[in-house]
Amino acid sequence: MKIAVLGAGMVGSAMAIDLSHEYQVTSFDKNVENLRLLQAKNGAIMTQETDLSDFSQYGKIFADFDLLITAVPGFMGYNVLKAAIEAGKNIADISFFPENALELDALAKEKNVTVITDIGVAPGMSNLILGKYNKEMEVSLFECYVGGLPKTRRKPFEYKAPFSPVDVIEEYTRPARLKENGVIVIKPALSEREYMDFHDIGTLEAFNTDGLRSILFTMEHIPTLKEKTLRYPGHIDLIIALKQSGFFNTEKIQIDGHAISPLAFSSKILFNDWKLGAEEEELTIMKVFIHGNKKGQPTDVLYTLLDRYDNTTKTSSMARTTGYTCTAAANLILKNKFIQKGVFPPELVGNDDSCFEFILQYLKERNVLWKKEI
Repeated sequence: MKIAVLGAGMVGSAMAIDLSHEYQVTSFDKNVENLRLLQAKNGAIMTQETDLSDFSQYGKIFADFDLLITAVPGFMGYNVLKAAIEAGKNIADISFFPENALELDALAKEKNVTVITDIGVAPGMSNLILGKYNKEMEVSLFECYVGGLPKTRRKPFEYKAPFSPVDVIEEYTRPARLKENGVIVIKPALSEREYMDFHDIGTLEAFNTDGLRSILFTMEHIPTLKEKTLRYPGHIDLIIALKQSGFFNTEKIQIDGHAISPLAFSSKILFNDWKLGAEEEELTIMKVFIHGNKKGQPTDVLYTLLDRYDNTTKTSSMARTTGYTCTAAANLILKNKFIQKGVFPPELVGNDDSCFEFILQYLKERNVLWKKEI
């Protein structure tokens, strides 16, 4: 079978390498250096320099592929997904765009394709876990805490990004949607800071970000839904200072006769400070907590993850935890374990026990180990 991976960044490359062990994989990106680095790691992967924003060519370019993996920046993710569906292809997606993917459900059904979207670590595994236990119990509360952090803390930000800084800044500026007492509420990103202690890591700070996405609508019967991002203490104050000072504004200003937006300028500056080194060690930490009632008894479910950079394969933790969840979902489609047609966020996949266990086992085989307590 032939798979196309759209995007050859850190996560896209990890997914291409993972899938190449079983399938014929071609990686598409307009960044020649990303493609060169990928092929240097695995010469079996074919690469093609392509402007993925030229949506009119999708039907032609991807005609021979059995499945597409979409791993492009969030600002273009929705249009890439739409074009891929219109090309009549099954898809596993991690683009994390702000638009509602479920709006493409009718188109996917019309094209008779299967799309699993938001299938990374968070959103992704958090949704899968909720989907499983929503079927087994009456859930009243869902909380998710997640962060990708460098092993070595360096001032001032003590942070490294496996993604483009503009995508991280989007996470820091997009209003956060939560659900409290059965009502969807909107709060500023970075708000409601709390401190949490994690074994082997220490104290981290958690703050609101807009990560709930589809479960606000697919799980509307659950009265309390919350997701927060984790960082080393002090990071949030620096981001708030930049935000309040206008460094993330999108309206262009004139500097010596040149028009540039503060956001573009800030992203360029932060790229060097936040860029994760090719072999720099980092970690992913995550906690998913569900409370509810099962057979008349109050029940708590806790899933935790602490994953670290893989020195053997030279693969970042965020690429492993995000990418391998997506490639597991791709295998669900390729192996006909999930055959429904339309657009499916992970919670609508996790309610199938066999799909849920398949993904957990797939991750375990790659040493991404989730711990469960009930």
